[in-house]
Amino acid sequence: MPPSAELTADPILSVSAQGSEFNAQSHLIQSMLGNMATATVGIVRAVHPGGIGGASSVDVQPLVAQTDGAGNVQPHGTIHGLPVFRLQSGGNAVILDPAVGDIGIVVFASRDISAVKSSRAPAQPGSARRNDMADGMYIGGILNGAVTQYVQFVAGGGINIASTGDLNITASGAVAITSATLTHNGTNVGTTHVHGGVKTGGSNTTGPH
Repeated sequence: MPPSAELTADPILSVSAQGSEFNAQSHLIQSMLGNMATATVGIVRAVHPGGIGGASSVDVQPLVAQTDGAGNVQPHGTIHGLPVFRLQSGGNAVILDPAVGDIGIVVFASRDISAVKSSRAPAQPGSARRNDMADGMYIGGILNGAVTQYVQFVAGGGINIASTGDLNITASGAVAITSATLTHNGTNVGTTHVHGGVKTGGSNTTGPH
């Protein structure tokens, strides 16, 4: 059975797709599947931080360009207001907002999530769209370069923390450190440190200042 006139008229229908009705139908199915957004790699173009008070969002441009049936390449536009993944449980969180220029994973919901984004509660789909890039979520960085600030969990044991600025720790209760030794700039300031140049006697040294 020859392909229908409608299928043959498709300007991007390949030669192989026009060879049979089956090939033509397969081509249409592949075209429809190609319109479903699932996941991609994107670059962050703008950041809208939420800080400690709420969720952050980003504007992301997919990095894999679009192509048409003739092989013409067209870069993607920017998708605005994508929610950002944050490692959080209740009131506890690791706050690490993306930066402009970050490359990361973007996934797309199967239904319109706009109503849920607004209400943060169960809601019906905001529209009939499915697997659309407008319903994307930014998961986090991949393919990025060297870092300057970090928390590094060393394979085999050990944790390294590096800061290019101040390192502030705030606790509403006590701060307790348990370790074999404690040093500051190479000097022992732990429980085994000693004060030199003090004559033996009944008096104690003054407190640290």
